[in-house]
Amino acid sequence: MPAGSSHRSRRTRLGVAIAVSTALAAGFAATTANGATEPRNTPYPASSAASPVRADEAADGFASVDALGQDGTYGGRGGETVTVRTLADLEKYATATQPYVIVVAAAITMDPKGKEIKVASDKTIIGSGTSGHIVGGGFFLGQGVHNVIIRNLTIRDSYAGTWNDKEHDWDAIQMDGAHHVWIDHNDLRNMADGLIDSRKDTTYLTVSWNRLQHDNKAFGIGWTENTTADITIHHNWFHETEQRNPSTDNVAHAHLYNNFLQDDPGTDITSSYGNYARGHTNMVLENSYFDGLNNPVTRDSTATLVQRGSVFAGTSGRNESGGGTSFDPRSYYAYTLDAAADVPALVKAGAGPRSSIAAATTTAATTLTVAKDGSGQYGSVQAAVNAVPAGNTARTVIAIAPGTYRELVKIPSTKQNVTLQGTGPSRKSTVIVYDNASGTQKPDGSGPYGTGGSATVAAEGDGFQARNLTIANDFDEAAHQDMSGLQAVALRTAADKVFLDSIITEGDQDTLLLDTAAKDRLGRVYMKNSYVVGNVDFIFGRASAVIDASVITLKKRWNGSSAGYVTAPSTAAGRKGFLINNSTVNGDVSAATFYLGRPWHAGGDATLDPMTTVRDSTLSAAIRPAPWTDMSGFSWKDDRFAEYRNDGPGAGTASGDRPQLSDTGAAGQEVADWLEGWTPSAS
Repeated sequence: MPAGSSHRSRRTRLGVAIAVSTALAAGFAATTANGATEPRNTPYPASSAASPVRADEAADGFASVDALGQDGTYGGRGGETVTVRTLADLEKYATATQPYVIVVAAAITMDPKGKEIKVASDKTIIGSGTSGHIVGGGFFLGQGVHNVIIRNLTIRDSYAGTWNDKEHDWDAIQMDGAHHVWIDHNDLRNMADGLIDSRKDTTYLTVSWNRLQHDNKAFGIGWTENTTADITIHHNWFHETEQRNPSTDNVAHAHLYNNFLQDDPGTDITSSYGNYARGHTNMVLENSYFDGLNNPVTRDSTATLVQRGSVFAGTSGRNESGGGTSFDPRSYYAYTLDAAADVPALVKAGAGPRSSIAAATTTAATTLTVAKDGSGQYGSVQAAVNAVPAGNTARTVIAIAPGTYRELVKIPSTKQNVTLQGTGPSRKSTVIVYDNASGTQKPDGSGPYGTGGSATVAAEGDGFQARNLTIANDFDEAAHQDMSGLQAVALRTAADKVFLDSIITEGDQDTLLLDTAAKDRLGRVYMKNSYVVGNVDFIFGRASAVIDASVITLKKRWNGSSAGYVTAPSTAAGRKGFLINNSTVNGDVSAATFYLGRPWHAGGDATLDPMTTVRDSTLSAAIRPAPWTDMSGFSWKDDRFAEYRNDGPGAGTASGDRPQLSDTGAAGQEVADWLEGWTPSAS
C-alpha cells in the first residue's frame, strides 16, 4: 500500500489432491495439541478418482498435531527414496534407523506367513500405483515408533482358515505404543486377525481413505486402561466386516467423520456392530453413512458419544448418542465435512490405492538445488532463479536445503512455472528472510523501495509455486519509528495461477501482497495448509485469491498494542477478491481488536470494487463484533464484504454491520468459482 496510509460448504468443488504439510510448533501454530487449530486437507474430494498419491505429502487430523516432540507426521520426507520389490529390501529399509521413502513396486509375499515387519521411525512406505502388495503379513510399529506413513498399499491374505481366529495374531498393521502415524489410501483385507490394531496408547493417529473389507475384525483400538490416545478416522470404507468398525476403547479424543459402513445383504458376513465407543472413550461422530448395519452406533454407559449429521439406511438395533458433552475437533485441527448423503459415492471413488504416484518420485521437472553449505548447485536462491532460462515453459523446481537464506528473491515475468520448495522436514526448516520496508532507501540512492518493492520474495512469473518453506520480512518497526513507510512485505505475487502450498508468510504490516500484473489482468492465487502472520492489512492486493484450510495468526503491534486489519482488498470491478475458506483466524491478541478487513481503493481509484468473503471458518474472540471498517474515505458498505457459516467466539449473526451470505449466495462463492477452471496441482 502507499506510504503514509494508515494501514493498513466447508466443502469446496475443487478436484485437487490436497496435501497437508507438517504441523508447526507453538510459535507459529496459534494453537496446537493443548488447544490447537491446524490446517487440514481434503485429500481426495468428489472428482478425485484419478488423483495420484504423492510420496511427499504429510498427514491431516490428529497425526498433523505438534506434540510429543514430533512436528506433525511427514514420514521419510527428506530421506532417500528407494524402490523395493523383494522382502529382503523392504525389511532392510523399513527397519533402518535413517529416514526413507520406500516405494513398493511389486507383490511381496511374507515369509513366514503372518510376518509383521518392525517398522522404525521416520518412514514413508508407499505403493507404486496399484502394484504395491503385501501378501500374507503386514507391519508392526512398536513402543515409541513415530512419524510413519503407510499409503497406497494393498495388504492382504494372511487368513488361515478360521473366521474368528484367536490363534494367529496376524494383522495388516499393528501399533503398540506408537505415535504420529498416518494410514491412508490402502486396501486392507482377508487377514487372520485384525486389519488395523491400534493398541497400548498409540496416539496422534490418522486413518483416512482406506478400504477395510472382508474380515472379521476390522479396526480395534485400545488394550489399555489409560485414556490418552487422540485419533482421527475419516473417509474410510468399512465393507463386509463383522466387528471392530472400529471398536474404540478408552480413547481421549476419537473423531470419526465421513466414513462409509456397508453390510451387503444375503452374504455370509453379517455386521455385529458399527462404530463402538467403549470404556471412557470420548467420541465425536459426524456425517457418516451406515448402510445395512446391525447396531450402527453403540456406546458403553461410561463413554461419551456425540453424533450428528449421519445417514442410516436399512440399519437396525442400537443407534446411540449422548453421555455428556464431547470435545470440539476444531480446537485441535481444521477439517472439512462432506455431506453425509455424498459419502458413499465419494468414498467408493476415492478410497484405496490410487493408480499413480506423482512427481515426488519422478524427475519430470527440471530441478535446481540450493544449499548454503556448498552441497547444492547454487549457494543462494536468487542464483538458482537467475539460471532459469527466460521464456521457459516446463516447470523448474528450485529445491532449497534447510537453512536461513537472508536475501531478496525476484522471479521476473519472463520466468514462468518456477517452484521454490524447501526440502527439510518442516516449513520452518527453510527460511527466506529480509528486512526492507517501504521507506528503506535503495542502495543506489534512487529513493525508497516502496511497499511492493520491499518484498523479500517477489514472484511475477505465471505458474509460480512455493511449498514447504517460510518467507518472512523481519523489519523492526520499533527501531525505525522515525521512518516514513513502515510497510514491509514478505511475499508479493503479481502473476496468474499461483499455488502457495504449506508455507508460512510472516511479517507485521503488509505481510502478503497478492496482486496482479496489471489492473485488467487476471491473477488467481490458491493458498492452502499455510500460515499467514501479521497485524495491519497483512493480506492485501487485487488478486482473485483463495486462502483455504489455513491459519491466519494475528500479531500485536510493535508497541505491544492489539489493533489491526486482516485483509485490504483492492479488487477490480467484475473480479473476485479474497476468499478465506475453511480456515482459522486467531492469535495472542486482545479481544475485539481486529477487523476482518477494509476496502483499499489504491490511489483513490473509485472504480475498484474491493471484495472479501470469510466463510466456514473459525474466528477467535479477537475479531470485532462489527468486523468491517472504512478506509481512506471509502465506505466498506459500498463494496463487497460478507461472511457465511463462521463459528468460534468471534463469529456473529447477521446485521447491518455484519452481512451474511444466503445459502444461494454462498453457492456462488466457493473455491472453484474463484479458480475459474484452473485446478492447482503441486509440481
